[in-house]
Amino acid sequence: MSCIPLVLGLVLAAAPPPALQAGAATSNITPELGVLVVGGFAPYPARHVHDELHARCLVLDDGKVKLALVVCDVLGLHRSVSVEARRLIQEATGIPPENVLISATHTHSAGTALGKNRYVSEQVLDDYQRFVARRIADGVRRALNLLRPAEVAFATIDVPEHVHNRRWLMREGTLQPNPFGKIDRAQMNPPVGSPNLVEPAGPVDPAVSIIALREPGGRLIAVYAAYSLHYVGGTGPAHISADYYGMFCEALKKRQPGGDGDPPFVAMLANGTSGDINNVDRRKPRPGQPAYQRIREVAEDLAGKVSAALADLSWRDQAPLAARFREPKIAWRAIEPELLAWAADVEARAPRVPGGNIPVGAKWATKPEFVRPLSYAGRVQLLAQTKEPALVPLQVLRIGEIAIGTSPCETFAEIGLEFKRRSPLKNSFMVSLAHGYIGYLPTPRHFELGGYETWPGTNFLEPEASVKMLDALEEMAGEITPPRP
Repeated sequence: MSCIPLVLGLVLAAAPPPALQAGAATSNITPELGVLVVGGFAPYPARHVHDELHARCLVLDDGKVKLALVVCDVLGLHRSVSVEARRLIQEATGIPPENVLISATHTHSAGTALGKNRYVSEQVLDDYQRFVARRIADGVRRALNLLRPAEVAFATIDVPEHVHNRRWLMREGTLQPNPFGKIDRAQMNPPVGSPNLVEPAGPVDPAVSIIALREPGGRLIAVYAAYSLHYVGGTGPAHISADYYGMFCEALKKRQPGGDGDPPFVAMLANGTSGDINNVDRRKPRPGQPAYQRIREVAEDLAGKVSAALADLSWRDQAPLAARFREPKIAWRAIEPELLAWAADVEARAPRVPGGNIPVGAKWATKPEFVRPLSYAGRVQLLAQTKEPALVPLQVLRIGEIAIGTSPCETFAEIGLEFKRRSPLKNSFMVSLAHGYIGYLPTPRHFELGGYETWPGTNFLEPEASVKMLDALEEMAGEITPPRP
């Protein structure tokens, strides 16, 4: 009898680790018509839904740890939306909040989940924000209901033809003053084909990072991909649309055998690090196109290349899961007294109009020539009112040899490239606009160049924010990386 515990112990020690499980589902988060469409300086009411918006959800379970990954078709979501969604998920499923990744695609044709003030860490949710949080939680619960044995694979492919750095160094003396009356050295989206173009102000990241899940030896469950390309645009007038992100997901689904089976295959496309990247080559003019044509071209091409990559993957039925989550306190962008004096002067001069769309941050609608300065006048005043440092949510997820690092900002491509170099896990990439929307995230050198992404009100955080965030992400990735033999 005394040998039984020893034999039992040997049997348990020899048992293989539990196989991976995965489930995926979608939740519709399309707002009602009349909601303000954000993305420009003056939000306008939606009059038509071209294609539905979704929260696309994936749940993974390695037998010990569960992770949930969610991608939402919104410009961005306030930190408080993520907090509420993750609270609801934990309440319903037991998945800890730090194990849930929620990010936005950054479509510019969606209702706002940012609330009334972008320059605070906590806010009371409005009706649409509560709706989005609840639908995220519903989608994760449905994905959990669909958990089944799974195999995982990872791949990267380069698709450089759609990504161009939109920030350019220009010939000296050719730039006009910015809204604050100063001359920048870099310009966002200068005229296409301009003789004053010198060179792009930064690199691009052409990689599409692909995490694929399938039933053992069988049909696909989900694909979670990330690409460092801003929205494409060119939608219809006052339309709701998921832009190329949603169209990519539908195109990839159509390419998969049994994509509409039960349960259906779920494609997901997260925004990588595209804060200074868009789809326009400033050197080469291109003819005008009908609404949605360019979106469709990019989406179909990307889906075709990703689908082809899925045919040649190495699959594994085990992938240890882990997560780290931190919220370091980082200073908001400092607003100098002379900037507040400038804002007061703008508000004194900007005419009020009886109707029309109110610019972001502004207190009233105005004439077209005052839209941009009035918007920034309101933004810098709101920033100046912030007292406590910003809570900046950062996260690293591990899926076997894969690491996903996150940022709550519109993150520059070179930051994503740096994370890939510094992460100890060989298959690493970043996802932007996760758990919040805290403006653009340039590196310190870009503040010397100036330009739209560095202006106070577009940029929310101190100039050293990217350095502090990358250091934290590297440390977190190290904590969940197993020691090498």
